[in-house]
Amino acid sequence: MGSGDEVVEIESLERGLLSDSGPVEEREEENEPVIYAASFQEMEENFVKYLTAKWVLYSLLLILAWGIGLFMLLYLPVRRYILRQEIRSRKLYLTPNSIVYKVTRPVPFPCFGVLKKEKHVLLPSVADVVIEQGYLQSFFGVYSVRIENVGVRRPRSDDVQILCVANPTAFKKAVSTQLSNTRSEVFSQRLSATEDIPSLRLGPSAAAWLSPSKSLRHDSISHSVDIALLQKLEEVESSVKRVQTLIEEQHFQASVVD
Repeated sequence: MGSGDEVVEIESLERGLLSDSGPVEEREEENEPVIYAASFQEMEENFVKYLTAKWVLYSLLLILAWGIGLFMLLYLPVRRYILRQEIRSRKLYLTPNSIVYKVTRPVPFPCFGVLKKEKHVLLPSVADVVIEQGYLQSFFGVYSVRIENVGVRRPRSDDVQILCVANPTAFKKAVSTQLSNTRSEVFSQRLSATEDIPSLRLGPSAAAWLSPSKSLRHDSISHSVDIALLQKLEEVESSVKRVQTLIEEQHFQASVVD
């Protein structure tokens, strides 16, 4: 009984922690400023028509193959309802640190609920924003935006691809501007950090400026060395004079003898 009560208490604590952390994270995301918010409302009809045309083409092909396409054609009204609900729930916006994409999509049978999808792409991991338009998309005026990740070996499927952004050029410009600003800020921070670090190789003047006690010690040592040199010179000079006097006395005695 004791172990069962402990399991129940642990589960209740986990549920409480999860319920408490959820609203805090949402409040933090809501408090983050939005630099640019993309729109999808203008592209709703084109989005539904484009994906409906693709659905009909696949259905016709599958009718000729296995006959499954007939059920797909009967499912078409539900499919159009799901597409409209999906594009109306889309949110794509740019923050100072990331690109956020949120969508709520009904399941294939809407009576069973919805699927929520949310992606956060950090700006330092963004390599480029690519605007694409396929052959069929050109008929309906539909564009897709693909956010490329940094890294050569990463597959293309890892990139975030969003269909039917109303003004993809403006979104790309906003991302590029914020990305350049972020990189310049990081570069300036690194540059200021390197400038704050003192150089390891300092000249004698810089060393004396940085440590006055060492410079005073160096001056005292040099002064004592000069005094010692003067004393040696005086001793040499006196010895030379003594030798000269001895030589002169010898020359005088020799002249007297002669």
